[in-house]
Amino acid sequence: MKHFTIEELTRSTTATQFGIDNTPPIEAVGNLWELIETVLDPAREQFGKPIYVNSGYRCAELNRKVGGAANSYHLQGRAADLDTRSGENRRLFGILKSLPHTELIWEQGGKWIHVAL
Repeated sequence: MKHFTIEELTRSTTATQFGIDNTPPIEAVGNLWELIETVLDPAREQFGKPIYVNSGYRCAELNRKVGGAANSYHLQGRAADLDTRSGENRRLFGILKSLPHTELIWEQGGKWIHVAL
């Protein structure tokens, strides 16, 4: 892992605000490692600038609280919602299209990008 951490992919202001324990089970940690190594770090290398994680792993309670899909890949640690914060989400989307993924979604007109492995 060069650019992303498990902590970054499990951090949640909503979980903190509502006292939700968002600690991932070991299976989800393994999935997060794979997501980082296969998709996120290679995307960061190609993008050449920081990429920010809006949401990564979500426990079931947190997923319900944020209105996530009942079968969301976030529940398994297989998804991340990303933003460049530099107006370059379209460029990042193009990079992510070339990397392994199960889902790649241009969310809410490009406010963020959802990628799942």
